[in-house]
Amino acid sequence: MQTFLKELKISELNKGVSTGTKWISASGEKIKSSSPVDGKLIATVNACDKRSFDYVVETAQNAFLQWRAWPAPKRGEIIRQIGNELRKNKATLGKLVSYEMGKSLQEGMGEVQEMIDISDLALGLSRQLYGLTMHSERHGHRMYEQYHPLGIVGIISAFNFPVAVWSWNSLIAMVCGDVCIWKPSEKTPLCGIACQNIISKVFKENDVPEGVCNLVTGGREIGQWICNEPNIELVSATGSTQMGKAVSAAVGARLGKSLLELGGNNAIIISKDADLNIALVGCMFGAVGTAGQRCTTTRRLIIHEDIYDSFKKKLVNAYKQLKIGDPLKEENHVGPLIDQDAVTAYLNAIEQIKKQGGKMALPGGTLSGKGFESGCYVKPCIAEVSNDMEIVQHETFAPILYLIKYKTLQEAIALQNAVPQGLSSAIFTLNLREAETFLSNAGSDCGIANVNIGTSGAEIGGAFGGEKETGGGRESGSDAWKVYMRRQTNTINYSDTLPLAQGIKFTV
Repeated sequence: MQTFLKELKISELNKGVSTGTKWISASGEKIKSSSPVDGKLIATVNACDKRSFDYVVETAQNAFLQWRAWPAPKRGEIIRQIGNELRKNKATLGKLVSYEMGKSLQEGMGEVQEMIDISDLALGLSRQLYGLTMHSERHGHRMYEQYHPLGIVGIISAFNFPVAVWSWNSLIAMVCGDVCIWKPSEKTPLCGIACQNIISKVFKENDVPEGVCNLVTGGREIGQWICNEPNIELVSATGSTQMGKAVSAAVGARLGKSLLELGGNNAIIISKDADLNIALVGCMFGAVGTAGQRCTTTRRLIIHEDIYDSFKKKLVNAYKQLKIGDPLKEENHVGPLIDQDAVTAYLNAIEQIKKQGGKMALPGGTLSGKGFESGCYVKPCIAEVSNDMEIVQHETFAPILYLIKYKTLQEAIALQNAVPQGLSSAIFTLNLREAETFLSNAGSDCGIANVNIGTSGAEIGGAFGGEKETGGGRESGSDAWKVYMRRQTNTINYSDTLPLAQGIKFTV
């Protein structure tokens, strides 16, 4: 067994249900986690069953009654200690993320660093969960707003960010006084188990109530239990648009709250006034980082006609220098796709591009032989297309980059916006008017709009999320913490009379 697996307490057979302070025996299906890096079985997990799930919900309910009573700064102290434990385990957890998911080691480490950054953000928030005070129209009255914790927050995360997205939600929610039930992707369950082992140490040392942060591993059925559970106040779900629609329907049917982070079909506009050297770097990382398996992956390049051919040439030459292989080796830029289903989707997309009239500027394909035994390695490819092609309107979770030509900025913005998704967007230009137009209300319709940086690599200080079929949710920084709380308006009468609002007279 790999050394980092032992350090994270990953054994050959793992329990997959945890209440934060202890592991629960469950009789659900056995999930086999195999690495896309080499195809080897890493470990097997005993997934959650309905009895165990109901126990976790009941335990979380009881924990909430205690946890919400802890002063917010005291809750922040727990998160501070979790951040320190993550610092100690950054190398080992980063390697697990890379090995179980397939992203490069640098990206695996970067994902754990995001968790550390979020813990710092949450610590600061623990002393800034502010409300507003306003003037009343009635004499001797004061009005104000305050925020209270919701209760149980259900977290359904995707394989491509197997630990960071959990931390975005759970660490902020816990500081707000909520308790959490996390279902990690069934493709990366060991990352969830490793996180629970890390936080368990902190919880036990500080007498944190059992049930504050829970883990339930398993497949789609577990997600359905979370969505249909009336005692779960908020469901935060990250995944495909199709999955998000199902979550929204189920949670909405019981008038629950949902926070959705769904698909992206992100574009970069390359102006004729761009610094093409930095544009090339931004486009490359955005398109091939995590082997194209990010919701913020750059999928479309909208390039001005005057520089289209020259920039395409630069891009193709740069792609030919990419090193594909074992992501645990730092010299490699691109690792594998998550599994064979992803490879099939990639190959099908290439066939559709050709059938719909697209032209391959750089052919794709699979890689085989020594070092590629898992069968999950593919070549990043480039296709010249029109924006209205059906395949271009959909998100393919793979390193396929579309090139589209434009004449005017207004045309480029219209092309960028003319997809169902609305997560991330960018423009590379040194023209101030172009930059400001792109950021105006006549510009990008996405939740994220960047100038002279790519579509990937959002910082945790800003609210993360998108519009349209991306779901409309916001996580991480800014005032995203308010999603995890309920707002309450309070009025205090400190006078010796009871004047009514709007001047209404009522006597007895």
